Amino acid sequence: MLKKIFSVYWLPSYFAILLSGLAWIWFSAAPESGTTNGFIPAPRQGFLAPEFALYSNQQELVNLGDLKGKPVIINFWASWCPPCRAEMPAIEKVSQDYSQKGLVILAVNATNQDDLQDIQAFVQELDLSFPILFDELGSVNQLYQVSALPTTFFINAEGFIQDVVIGGPMSEALLRARVEQILKD
Repeated sequence: MLKKIFSVYWLPSYFAILLSGLAWIWFSAAPESGTTNGFIPAPRQGFLAPEFALYSNQQELVNLGDLKGKPVIINFWASWCPPCRAEMPAIEKVSQDYSQKGLVILAVNATNQDDLQDIQAFVQELDLSFPILFDELGSVNQLYQVSALPTTFFINAEGFIQDVVIGGPMSEALLRARVEQILKD
């Protein structure tokens, strides 16, 4: 009997609480126009790639924003890093095979942690043809929150980060699969 009385008297209160909760969820939800949908730069998958400008080994200023409309791979590396050395031949091969499809590879050297002579020897030894960018202050490594070398960002033609690979070495097959994905997007 007590159970019946309890449930009959409290039933309207339960409904009121439930309706209040639903109303709160409905009215507090951010409207679709109030979200960024990834249109703010952040070094994460699904967001716009943060823009930067660095000088290359050809003394040219390379600005990521100028590459909009092209798929881009940004590889953070250093000459003293064994996995970086191991994956660079595969990156070079992919660069050669996909450059005619518009793929741009930017190899951002952690110059603040490296030696210029070692970098030049590394590039010459592996006969790298893509731009080597010098992050002398480490600001781009910080901007992209790089915590391990190598770290590679795969960016589609619209400038959105499609994938991030932390560590390495990446195989040529993995690189090709990721490149095919950013070419499709």
